[in-house]
Amino acid sequence: MIVDIKTVKTAGGWGALKSSGHFMIKEGFFKTFKTLLSANQVDGFDCPGCAWPDPKEKDRSMNEYCENGVKAISFETTDKRASKELFSKYTVKELNEFDVHKITNQGRLSEPFYYNKITDKYESISWEKSFSIIGRHLKNLNKADDAIFYTSGRTSNEAAFLYQLMGRIIGTNNFPDCSNMCHESSGVGMTESIGIGKGTVDLEDFDKSELIMIFGQNPGTNHPRMLSELKKANERGAKVISINPLKEAGLVSFIHPQDISQMITNKAQAISTHYYPIKMGSDMALIQAIVKYILENFENDIDKDFIQEHTFGFEEYKNEILSKDWDTLIKQSSLQKDEIIEIAKLYMSSSKTICCWAMGLTQHAHGVATIEEVMNLLLLKGNIGKEGAGACPVRGHSNVQGDRTVGIAEAPKEDFLKKIDKVFNFTSPRSHGYDVVHAIQAMHEEKNKVFIGLGGNFAAAAPDTKYTYEALRACTLTVHISTHLNKSHLICGKEALILPCLGRTELDIQQSGVQEVTVEDSMSMVHSSKGKNIPATRDLKSEPAIIAGIADATLGNKKVDFIDLISDYSKIREKIEEVLPTFKNYNENIKKPGGFELYNGPKNRVWLTPNKKANFLINEAPDLELKENHLILMTIRSHDQFNTTVYEKDDRYRGIKNQREIIFLNPKDIKKLNFKNGDLVNITSHYSDEVNREVKNFKIISYDIKEGCAGAYFPEATPLVSLNHHDSKSFTPSYKFIDITLTKV
Repeated sequence: MIVDIKTVKTAGGWGALKSSGHFMIKEGFFKTFKTLLSANQVDGFDCPGCAWPDPKEKDRSMNEYCENGVKAISFETTDKRASKELFSKYTVKELNEFDVHKITNQGRLSEPFYYNKITDKYESISWEKSFSIIGRHLKNLNKADDAIFYTSGRTSNEAAFLYQLMGRIIGTNNFPDCSNMCHESSGVGMTESIGIGKGTVDLEDFDKSELIMIFGQNPGTNHPRMLSELKKANERGAKVISINPLKEAGLVSFIHPQDISQMITNKAQAISTHYYPIKMGSDMALIQAIVKYILENFENDIDKDFIQEHTFGFEEYKNEILSKDWDTLIKQSSLQKDEIIEIAKLYMSSSKTICCWAMGLTQHAHGVATIEEVMNLLLLKGNIGKEGAGACPVRGHSNVQGDRTVGIAEAPKEDFLKKIDKVFNFTSPRSHGYDVVHAIQAMHEEKNKVFIGLGGNFAAAAPDTKYTYEALRACTLTVHISTHLNKSHLICGKEALILPCLGRTELDIQQSGVQEVTVEDSMSMVHSSKGKNIPATRDLKSEPAIIAGIADATLGNKKVDFIDLISDYSKIREKIEEVLPTFKNYNENIKKPGGFELYNGPKNRVWLTPNKKANFLINEAPDLELKENHLILMTIRSHDQFNTTVYEKDDRYRGIKNQREIIFLNPKDIKKLNFKNGDLVNITSHYSDEVNREVKNFKIISYDIKEGCAGAYFPEATPLVSLNHHDSKSFTPSYKFIDITLTKV
């Protein structure tokens, strides 16, 4: 389907400039403006937003940020404070009555706070007492696995490494991570296919690709700097295919706010050359249909030499695909046969293809299988390990990939544990730890857990909201290390602490002087990040310093002197290098402009699977049929939001102003269900467990979305997601396929 760029709003342009200016003025214009000059610069800080990679030094502009980066940085540099005055004014019960926008927009946390259960208020507490309380709880655990250490993707490599080290010395592998809820399916599926759970492309590959396929992704809102690469690709004649249930502005057209000529003429540049609206969850069947057409009509044009030399299982996969019934595949894929043929021909006409995807593919009960089908498609023409081609899972948070690399994993590899044991002279636990789903179940069922959250907003992001709240409240202690107040802080365990940390933009001064941390982007590049601003208050500590304080109060320095390690972060990096040889010459390499690239075998056609081959993997497409008058709901972000942080209650690209409790529906579905645009409805989700999950008073908005599908904002719609509906391998909850019915209010 050829894209008509006149049918929807355009991403970027004057709207982006106006919105950016609004946020800068709201939070403090001059401080934000000065800070932005250091964003994503070689000697500056890494934007606390998405994980899209930075250009090489010679290609960087002085304004290397996007509209969402402006919002994230304005949010961090704000003059507003969530201080003791706020907590003396409101009880936790009263704060819980605020909506998600009001909670997160109270400003920067100013000092440590302890929850007084009697008064139902947070009160100031010293760092020393905070660490003492945490240490007491961790030392008095019935068993080590009663501790749960959650991690957010904004955490630096240095902090994440110390965090997992502390937990493993305590004796647990309980490291649930935000990736469990987003790209875990990518990691599992790609590892089974090619031996590594990371992308196989560099930023430069986008300049050489002939075809870019985008599945289940909205870069205009979630990682806008990607639009620059897609714009350039379209301009030079590459084809860009978008496969997505909603018509998203950022996938249709773009006016680069930093392109003066484009801004003056106000002329939009097309992003996608072809756009295919698909039902949620149908991508796997669609790819199988594409492959079937290719094998039936273009088998002589696939890369047989690559398949013979580098892959395993092709004949079995081929026979499985060819045995599939066309009528069934067409029905499962939700597209017409001529559309499937068109995509197949576009794929076969390209010698260099990149497949990009985000949570539209991963947050399904068949997420891993879908990723493996994407890999099968790439392998068919040898589109891995050559320039201009490859797999590109686009991560949502700026170091979620790096956290995993340095040891945040509930099922760590034996080689890693052996190295940890040797370097630090102790024996790590070998038992499988908790991911997010199992951590929530354990907190709910076994009680008496200690939960520590290193960043993030666990209570709002996790599925099955009511159940998750009950689980957190059952804990003996909940601790949240954060820059801003969020919903998780208000779902208190029997004891609860909020520990305020430095942001990416702020100076981190330790005993040896100003420190830098490191992060890994979506394309395996590791680079330094050094804040420039004076910290928001005197009482903030860095994440590594907070972890060291907890470790010292719990373990002392018998095994590891954590306090010494944080005196100079280069010492932490030396230890990372000892444990992970891929970080060879770590401290020297981060001095290079742009940092350095971690080894990625499949980029060089070295397959890290047990059989040393890239594997064609067979999976059965699921039956996605629903009952009459049921719809498929997916949770989505608004344009003025990053993860659970809601900057404003607007969604410019979708035409929404000051509303969040809404549901997007196709006009045909509105009519079919006897509703009208603007009606208020209650939404009920349906699962085999028969638990009543409902959200109320959502406003119907008519929108260009695939018939039979619906969209609602995250986290407002998260209470509808069942903890038990998840992928069987990755345990990623199915945020993108929720069986719902609507009832008029």
